[in-house]
Amino acid sequence: MEHRIFHIDVNSAYLSWEATYRMNTQISCIDLRTIPAIIGGDESKRHGIVLAKSIPAKKYGIKTGESLFSARQKCPSLVIVPPNYKLFMQCSDAMVDIFKEYFPLVERYSVDECFLDYTNMSHHFGSPISFAHHLKDKIQKELGFTVNIGISNNKLLAKMASDFEKPNKIHTLFPNEIQEKMWPLPVRDLFMVGRATNAKLIKLGIYTIGELANSDPELLYAHFKSHGYLIHAYANGIATSIVKPCSPEAKGIGNSTTISFDVTDSRTAKLILLSLTETVCMRLRDSDMIAKMVSVSIKSHDFISLSHQMQLAESTDITNDIYRAICTLFDEAWNKEPIRHLGVRVSSLSSKTNTQLSLFDFDKHEKYTALDESIDKIRLRYGNTAIIRASFLHSGLRPLNGGMPEENYPIMSSLL
Repeated sequence: MEHRIFHIDVNSAYLSWEATYRMNTQISCIDLRTIPAIIGGDESKRHGIVLAKSIPAKKYGIKTGESLFSARQKCPSLVIVPPNYKLFMQCSDAMVDIFKEYFPLVERYSVDECFLDYTNMSHHFGSPISFAHHLKDKIQKELGFTVNIGISNNKLLAKMASDFEKPNKIHTLFPNEIQEKMWPLPVRDLFMVGRATNAKLIKLGIYTIGELANSDPELLYAHFKSHGYLIHAYANGIATSIVKPCSPEAKGIGNSTTISFDVTDSRTAKLILLSLTETVCMRLRDSDMIAKMVSVSIKSHDFISLSHQMQLAESTDITNDIYRAICTLFDEAWNKEPIRHLGVRVSSLSSKTNTQLSLFDFDKHEKYTALDESIDKIRLRYGNTAIIRASFLHSGLRPLNGGMPEENYPIMSSLL
């Protein structure tokens, strides 16, 4: 039987969850979704960007990711509410609990998105479309917020379908519908086509997803390397990744921070990366896990995002080893543009107890492991600033840094 995949996407998730909470607890009788409103960070600390917006705010041209200052200029009466990440996770968990009532396979793609496998379930719950309506209405009735549901035979097309007209809609995008529904869309709407890739494609005269789908794969490879093959496959609706729950071992651990000033030199950037690596590695050791994959993300002052990742020779939880890899990735990825946001992430996790060390590295590993464990114990007992690295003295930078823990939000970079 052909696969049937659902992609669930909460409509304006952060704003919807905050609006529902405020109305249910009688904090406010005004539904944030019905007025120009956004969820945004602390502008005084440069965390002042739009995280989610209402439909009325969208009509003013306000976009996710732009600064609060810019959003206010577009709509002076804009209502701005700070993010409540604990609430968001509770709402996400409540939604996933509903999915688990029906689906044996639930994959949380992000805090506000899930993939569900409806294959072979029609004889239990009816056609995919009719059950999608039931599921959408159940979420709205029991939890108070709305979702879009995309339906297809693979995860890529289901995700693309859920991005069609919003809110509170159900859309299909099967292979025989690609030419009509997906190919006329601008190429920037294709999953994995970011701002930089979009600009390069336009220079090549490729404006729509259909034009990308019918382009020469070798031409794309010449300009984008293997990413060219990937987006060409996506433009043709080709993806083979299956829906699978993310076990704790499959997740990553990450941290990121928005910086209160533009970072223009490598030394400052690497100190901030060190402060992030410290927190990530402490959580890694606390979970008794080791990591094989390391990645770094960079966002410039004009919101251009860059990222790099590499696989380590051996899995580790040692701060120095992971930080050394982070610095290498940063040097490869940074284009010298001023930086406003940095992130560090480790993944490909495995249990520390089942790891066999190389005899040649055993002594060094034991020394650094003992050092890290001692530092962790001191910080746990006396506070995170009880012991810091000398490089942070007089730097004006926090020795440990980072915002919302990312290990609860497994993000996939590819659907192939």
